[in-house]
Amino acid sequence: MTRLNRITDIAGLRVGHAEDAAVASGVTALIFDRPFVTAVDVRGGGPGTRETDLLDPAATVPAVDGLVLSGGSAFGLDAAAGAVAWLAEQGRGFAVGDVRVPIVPGAILFDLLNGGDKAWGRYPPYRDLGYAAAQAAGDGAFALGSVGAGFGARTANLKGGLGSASSPVAGLDGVQVGALVAVNAFGRVTMGRGPHFWAAPFEQNGEFGGLGLPGTLPPDTLTWPREAPPGASTTLAVVATDAALTKAQAKRLALAAHDGLTRAIHPVHTPLDGDVVFAVSTGRTPLADPVAGMARLAAAAADILARAVAIGVYAATRIPSLDLPAWKELKV
Repeated sequence: MTRLNRITDIAGLRVGHAEDAAVASGVTALIFDRPFVTAVDVRGGGPGTRETDLLDPAATVPAVDGLVLSGGSAFGLDAAAGAVAWLAEQGRGFAVGDVRVPIVPGAILFDLLNGGDKAWGRYPPYRDLGYAAAQAAGDGAFALGSVGAGFGARTANLKGGLGSASSPVAGLDGVQVGALVAVNAFGRVTMGRGPHFWAAPFEQNGEFGGLGLPGTLPPDTLTWPREAPPGASTTLAVVATDAALTKAQAKRLALAAHDGLTRAIHPVHTPLDGDVVFAVSTGRTPLADPVAGMARLAAAAADILARAVAIGVYAATRIPSLDLPAWKELKV
């Protein structure tokens, strides 16, 4: 089987996108073939989420049907309702008597200042976009860059985007990890305004340009990103594994995966971001050693998420309404 270097290398996960170019925003849906154990960890100071309380290990619902990442700030929380509607048509959901209620947590990023037409009237378009993204979800390769939740995304100095990566976990036979991320960060994913990615040490097979680290650090490497508008940020991510995890272990995986954002974005987890990481376990492969296995799994998830961040920005293309260059427009 050919590896796609996508989160869909984890069997049972499907990804779909939907965008509205006039609005300059979009939605990405991650649909599960069956309910999977899911957890979440929030580190940003300005998050926007839906149904994340039930992901707590003490909550009743043991698994969920999918996840939705959306643009639109609070308006984008409607996107999960669209995915719920599509799943309900498929007869999916948590059983309560003879009723099934699809469980689809979600999170949103802020892209309301990217120049798109946000005068949508009484109801924003995100419910329909969420339905379309769920309907489009497939288990193979999917587009990266300026698509789905990454369509209108930005970083401090470059067009943001939707990224994904995957890899087997060294030392854990039959276990792999994948990541999906919508990069809309207050910080930079490159060292200063140059082309070298913070995530360079984790790159595989030239997947985001193969530049490596610069010979010397640019003088603006650690300068504050004054170009970024305050409050117009948030990076949303999902890490998934076929290792069998409890909800508490999945919570630990989400927590550790935030290190990938730290390795790939500077600064990150600010009061201006709503950074959220979900963790999903499909439960296919038990961990022989729950402690040592979790340590390896968590380290791999952070590395792969760092790669996915750089891949998302590397793949992004300029959109007319947002006056920010794409990475490939930089002088390399």
